[in-house]
Amino acid sequence: MAKLVILGTAWVIPDKRHENTHMIVNGDNGSVLIDAGANPIVSLERAGVDPDRLESLVLTHFHPDHVAGVPMLLLNLWLIGRQQPLSIHGLRATLDKVQAMMTLYEWTEWPQFYPVTFEKVSAVGESLVLETTDFRILAVPTHHLVPGIAVKVVSRASGRFIAYSSDTSPCDMLVHLAHGADLLLHEASGASAGHSSAAMAGSIARQARVQHLALIHYDGKANPDDLIAEARSTFDGPVTVTRDLDEFEF
Repeated sequence: MAKLVILGTAWVIPDKRHENTHMIVNGDNGSVLIDAGANPIVSLERAGVDPDRLESLVLTHFHPDHVAGVPMLLLNLWLIGRQQPLSIHGLRATLDKVQAMMTLYEWTEWPQFYPVTFEKVSAVGESLVLETTDFRILAVPTHHLVPGIAVKVVSRASGRFIAYSSDTSPCDMLVHLAHGADLLLHEASGASAGHSSAAMAGSIARQARVQHLALIHYDGKANPDDLIAEARSTFDGPVTVTRDLDEFEF
């Protein structure tokens, strides 16, 4: 069975209990990291995940709280002796900027560096991100301040799936992607341009008929009970507020 580990839950400002939002899905044969706003190697260690199991990285959009950890991830994997390839997936707008960022570090001069490939995701409709022996991951474009995607991770072993909104205001494509999900991880940073409140997250969960709504990417100073109450004003299913290192099997 697949397992999701929440590595961070904070919105753009982290604190000592909430790292920036990122997560990893673990299967029998490997793992996929989704976003890298913190120091991913430290996050993996906290979660008890062997970095050698990491097959791919999916980046939802190019904002610092979601991509600032990419250089440290690539550097640290190299320094601990990685040899196997790593694939990085995202929209063209995201990957072009990540490559430009890495160019500033002159990473092509790092000797005996392992292979890294950049795999572009279509910005139109529901698109395949990647397939592994454990997972099938799909994406749709979202409504954010920069081009972004929401993702769906399907476990090949169980057929169950989770969906993650990333940063977005409510959009029909997300409802389509998350329809019938066993778990919807939806941001709850507040009703502002390109973002959603807990009530908006609840509305998406209701329309998508998901089994469980888990709020993420929230202000660490917010009262979790208040966030849950707000989400329940628009969704009558189970609602939780995620915490760093929470785990979900699917």
